[in-house]
Amino acid sequence: MRDDNCIFCKIIAGEIPSRAIYEDDDFKVILDANPASKGHALILPKEHCANIYEISEELLAKATKLAKRLAGHMTAVLDCDGLNLLQNNGEVAGQTVFHFHMHLIPRYIGMKNNDLLNWTHEQFTDEEQDHICKILALDAEN
Repeated sequence: MRDDNCIFCKIIAGEIPSRAIYEDDDFKVILDANPASKGHALILPKEHCANIYEISEELLAKATKLAKRLAGHMTAVLDCDGLNLLQNNGEVAGQTVFHFHMHLIPRYIGMKNNDLLNWTHEQFTDEEQDHICKILALDAEN
């Protein structure tokens, strides 16, 4: 399935040029056009789904397996000191293209964007944390 208005669908179809580093039947992996670091790549499923809520569990599992494979390869080849795996859902969470994708962002000691994912910590009372824990608890069967 494809969305004709989606930039990532157009990249996958070859209508917009990209720098692909991997491709198979399910995914195309490209270097980010606006990278946060050297080697910043995006895993794009060829099937259009807007976010994690729409992607099938099977395709998500394949994406995660591919992310692990690429992370090891990128770390070895780029000699990076760490790597962020990032996936945003919704505009408020930083999603700008509404086609599920995963960022692989190599990190290097001393690089200027190492605080890219820094946030201030929130404080919650024990009661608030207990309540959050209770409402989020999920049975293994569900």
